[in-house]
Amino acid sequence: MTTPLGPAVESHAQAAVDDAAKLARDIFSGRADGYDRTATFPAEDFDDLFSAGLLAAAVPREYGGLGFGPQQRDTLPLWEITTLLAKADLSLARCWEGHANSLALIDGLGTAEQKRRWFGGVVERGEKWVGWSGEPQAATPGETRRFGTTLVPVEGGWIIQGTKAFATSATGAQRAILFVDTAGPGGARHAQGSHGGLLMLACDLSDPTVTVDTSWWDPVGMRATASHVVRFDDTFVPHDCLIGEPGAYIDGQWQTAFVPHYAASFLGAAEAAYEYAVAYLKRQGKGGDAYVRQRVGSMAVNVDTARLWLRHVAGLWDAGSREEAGVAGARARHVIEHLAEQTVQHCIRACGARCLVRPSPVERILRDLTFYQRHDNDDHILATIGRAALGEGHDLSFHKP
Repeated sequence: MTTPLGPAVESHAQAAVDDAAKLARDIFSGRADGYDRTATFPAEDFDDLFSAGLLAAAVPREYGGLGFGPQQRDTLPLWEITTLLAKADLSLARCWEGHANSLALIDGLGTAEQKRRWFGGVVERGEKWVGWSGEPQAATPGETRRFGTTLVPVEGGWIIQGTKAFATSATGAQRAILFVDTAGPGGARHAQGSHGGLLMLACDLSDPTVTVDTSWWDPVGMRATASHVVRFDDTFVPHDCLIGEPGAYIDGQWQTAFVPHYAASFLGAAEAAYEYAVAYLKRQGKGGDAYVRQRVGSMAVNVDTARLWLRHVAGLWDAGSREEAGVAGARARHVIEHLAEQTVQHCIRACGARCLVRPSPVERILRDLTFYQRHDNDDHILATIGRAALGEGHDLSFHKP
């Protein structure tokens, strides 16, 4: 059964949410274990999303899409679909987020010609998008390679050389928005000083100069995101693939629209653990245990609280209260991370060790959620929230200390 995050949405949105719920429940959840074990991009899931007309959820209606998301001021349906996908497979939801967020950037900053061309590829051919910024500048113990890209202007465009790490959907996407800095390696997260050198370049991943190195991606969780290292060997990107003005991503604080989208995925993981626990405990006849009841009660409250937070933030985006939505989105992301983490732990403590034995989905949810929560530093997020409350300068995009 689908539980909407907010008030009744118009019929086409509810139909899309219902379609996503059915796919997630009947098909995607059954595939998740296989994708996880093989660390394989969930290609069949995306094929099904395309066939169901959902792949273009974040494409404006005038271009043949459903028109969901903050940019279209119809945010809740998009986040609810994300929650449903995460409930089936958190890795799938992360790949979906990258796709939907990329379309939102094209919608907000792209030219009319870019929208016609790229949205058409999504609507008509099922093309999948992603955004890649990852260029960690410090090596971890045992890591010998350096990550980063360099950009050289040439006639008609730019030449990209180097590597991106944490490149989600590397073996599944057809196009990627590359965040590259004319000042040198670093991507968006490590940009310093003026942001005028940070470019967003749409790259055709079928270019033979773009190759995927699958040897690096062997994580404990989120394995099916296929977030490999991608190499660019003098890859040419033409001028007409520049999205927005240089520096527009940071200057426009676009990341604030995506921070609560992560929280929608966290909620999906919490809902999956909660529903597993309730079904398991009923079958085992453990509902009479007062401590079990307390844990189930805590899970129920956590899930409802997370839904209310997302409804609140979505309402701010739809009302055009962008600055307030940015602060509220950071708060929601912080709160829901901990609500989801607590919910999974309550499930494990109530159900016992058997819920951590494959093919139980809780084992995968625990690994995936633990890994995905590292996408942003929660300590820095909380400090950002504190700075905002104190009226001090703060970075709502990447929560830099």
